[in-house]
Amino acid sequence: MADEVVKLKVTIDGIPVDVAPGTTILNAARQIGGDIVPPAMCYYSKLEGSGGKCRTCLVKVSKGSEKDPRPMPKLVASCRTTVMDGMEVQNITSPEVIEARKGVVEILLINHPLDCPICDQAGECKLQDLGYEHGAEGTRYEFERRTFERIDLGDKIQLHMNRCILCYRCVYVANQLTEEREHGILNRGDHSEISTHIEKALDHDFIGNVIDVCPVGALTDRTFRFKNRVWFTKPIDAHRDCPTCSGKVTLWYKGEEVLRVTGRKDEFGEVEDFICNTCRFETKNTSDWVLEHPTVVEKESVIGANHYKQFDPPAVIKEDADLQLANVAQLHRTERLK
Repeated sequence: MADEVVKLKVTIDGIPVDVAPGTTILNAARQIGGDIVPPAMCYYSKLEGSGGKCRTCLVKVSKGSEKDPRPMPKLVASCRTTVMDGMEVQNITSPEVIEARKGVVEILLINHPLDCPICDQAGECKLQDLGYEHGAEGTRYEFERRTFERIDLGDKIQLHMNRCILCYRCVYVANQLTEEREHGILNRGDHSEISTHIEKALDHDFIGNVIDVCPVGALTDRTFRFKNRVWFTKPIDAHRDCPTCSGKVTLWYKGEEVLRVTGRKDEFGEVEDFICNTCRFETKNTSDWVLEHPTVVEKESVIGANHYKQFDPPAVIKEDADLQLANVAQLHRTERLK
């Protein structure tokens, strides 16, 4: 008879949940879901070693465990702190956590410019959400902000270091998805910046994923820059037979034109399957894809303002006989290869 799996009980904001040993407080909160999930700007479950950089996920441990019920003396990063049996955690129910998170947001915004009106990330930016939920009306910072020149990292990606919050996600992507990491953090303190070594371009078939994992508008898609606001586009889940990656993507339409292609993201804004540069940059015709259904958009998202519900099929195919035939042919090719 197999041994039963050991479960630890942790209570977050008064809600109990049973989790496996080694689970972090953040992932325990994600199992519960809803508003009690701490925000995370640097943690990314698909990237090994991520987390512990931005401090936005700070929580209060009011009871350490059943064996040692003493509270932890300071707020802890929930993405880096594993649960113990009987632990009790406060997130949105703790005024101390709310005040600390407000201070963290102020630090993140110290050098971040007010680029929202022109930034391609607007409408999908986690820093916008964080600033709206926890930010203050003003800043106490009185010194000159740091500024950097924009850098083209190859012909498809542009880096805006002025917007970067040094979450390290793009570094982990390059380190774990590519054969050779060519960029990282240079310098120290407030001079730290993401940069390529001796201005080398990021040239790898999966390097475009640094755009998807960036929580702000520091790394942008040069093929999409300034083409449209994201809330005027309509996302559709699609797939194709790709020899390099899963081929499962989200197509962002404006009328009949595919403006950009991104990886599919889960409810926490994390890419489910990293996609190759061919899918992302080179296949922007509807005939290249098998369309599935409209992408599920959170009702609070500004993208939902123009989001449609019907898919029978979408107008982009329905009104074009050539695209209908191409979509059916692509579907048949995929079925034959299964």
